[in-house]
Amino acid sequence: MFKKELSYYFSTPIAYIVIGLFLLAVSLFLWVIPGQWNVIESGYAQVDGLFQIAPWLLMLVCPALTMRLFAEEKQSGTWLLLRAQPIALWKIVVYKYLAAFVLTVLALFPCVVHYFIVFYMAEPMGNIDGGQFAGSMMGLVFLSASFTGIGMLCSTMTASQLVAFILGAVSNFVLYWVVLQDHYRSISRGVVDLRDVVFFVSVAVAAIVVSILIAGRIGKR
Repeated sequence: MFKKELSYYFSTPIAYIVIGLFLLAVSLFLWVIPGQWNVIESGYAQVDGLFQIAPWLLMLVCPALTMRLFAEEKQSGTWLLLRAQPIALWKIVVYKYLAAFVLTVLALFPCVVHYFIVFYMAEPMGNIDGGQFAGSMMGLVFLSASFTGIGMLCSTMTASQLVAFILGAVSNFVLYWVVLQDHYRSISRGVVDLRDVVFFVSVAVAAIVVSILIAGRIGKR
């Protein structure tokens, strides 16, 4: 199931378009568009702009990758066929989640290139805080775990991919603005606090559990 879901993304333009737009937007903000996030204009050997931009972009990226997980199944009528297969419901939900989460992490991985560019541009070369960068990247991974869970949960609530995307984006925005950003900023300082990690994981797990409950009711109403 996990391989099936992951291969589906790469057999359609979805993954390439979403990841491509994400990386393009990050690059433009860091190197082309004038402003506080522009590395060259800042005059400092840092990529802090990446970690200020990425959370807002991930609010859209994660719902874009998860909107089809259940909405498409319900719209096309394949959900009942999938449920007829000899696989537990919780496994279906977890594997769908993992496929979307892995894809999100793959989208983040190329962002490391910006670190090495600044690393070689710095005077003296290498004068950049690697520990803070690593912590911030870890923060993005945990944030993506929560956003992916919320996006998937919203996909279980509707048969429309567009509605699932909008619900996911709005939910991620509200959740980030209210509680997640404080935990994200804490990890981004380069010090990984177990409380922050537990919080992100708890949000993802809660979203998965609720998704399982809702998915179990699909087709019974």
